[in-house]
Amino acid sequence: MDKEKLQFFKDILLKRREEILRDVQSTRKELEEAAENLPDAIDLAERESRLAFELRIRDREQKLLKKIEKALRKIEEGTYGICEACGAEIDEKRLMARPEATLCIDCKRAQERLERIKGE
Repeated sequence: MDKEKLQFFKDILLKRREEILRDVQSTRKELEEAAENLPDAIDLAERESRLAFELRIRDREQKLLKKIEKALRKIEEGTYGICEACGAEIDEKRLMARPEATLCIDCKRAQERLERIKGE
């Protein structure tokens, strides 16, 4: 992959990382504000439900953040866009959709089939 394309994907990954970190800060602020007592049980239940949902989203984003960090390291190492399973180049269309992808589409499909068979 040429330097321009690598920089393009690096910029996308850095932007996504920044968005996730901003969302994490927002959630932290909400959690701090949630420490206030609400007199109404319905309001309290609604807030707890909303915060639980936010925490599930942040957990997923934490996993995505790790994948983004890995992709950024791969860019620096010169191995970005190479399938970890078969060593083939990952198609640019796949990287546009999932810049943090570590598997080509064929290997990803094979992985998903195995996961379905194992029931994961």
